[in-house]
Amino acid sequence: MDNSSGVGVLDKAAVVLSALEAGPTTLAGLVTATGLARPTAHRLAVALEHHRLVSRDMQGRFILGPRLQELASAAGEDRLLAAAGPVLAALRDHTGESAQLYRRQGDLRVCVAAAERMSGLRDTVPIGSALPMTAGSAAQILLAWEEPDRLHRGLQGARFTATTLAGVRRRGWSQSVAEREQGVASVSAPVRGPNNRVIAAVSVSGPIERLTRQPGRLHAQSVVEAAARLSEAVKRGS
Repeated sequence: MDNSSGVGVLDKAAVVLSALEAGPTTLAGLVTATGLARPTAHRLAVALEHHRLVSRDMQGRFILGPRLQELASAAGEDRLLAAAGPVLAALRDHTGESAQLYRRQGDLRVCVAAAERMSGLRDTVPIGSALPMTAGSAAQILLAWEEPDRLHRGLQGARFTATTLAGVRRRGWSQSVAEREQGVASVSAPVRGPNNRVIAAVSVSGPIERLTRQPGRLHAQSVVEAAARLSEAVKRGS
């Protein structure tokens, strides 16, 4: 067997998973594709099914299991967080404002990375902070590309409207002024995963006195470019 690791059972399991990459496969097809004995192929496929690495389709054929997608998502999140530090620091240095990265968790958005402005008046959002999905430019980004029914539910009680989100989708970025907190303005843009789904929002935020009531005019381009760099980092490893 090519690419032997020296651990036979793992090598054979890897061959089974590789065979399923081509699509749904019967046990007979698995035997043909892997060159394994029928009892061995069956035993490994059932064991992998137990760990959700393999599943079955409606016809009972073996297919890749949901655990692989979960692991891939976790790996993508790791790549996102690994890239976030330098990208947010560069965004902060370029704009002179605090920069954050948010991910959605249920009805909240959580700050998973941040680069704070070093001095002066600033908007501080500690890592781990959970903020509502009903206000702020990052909330707009995390909601704007949702499925219609989920978007409609998300608008209930929100301080922005469906028209606002239509504008966000058209421009590719969002802005808010005193929407989440009095005196604070922000600009956000979407980070996209391998399937182009929005997985996070990059933001800069600070006092309205500096960002003005049209903060997008000042910082939209910088925030969009930072989001694009993070999207590339996530997709590069996929």
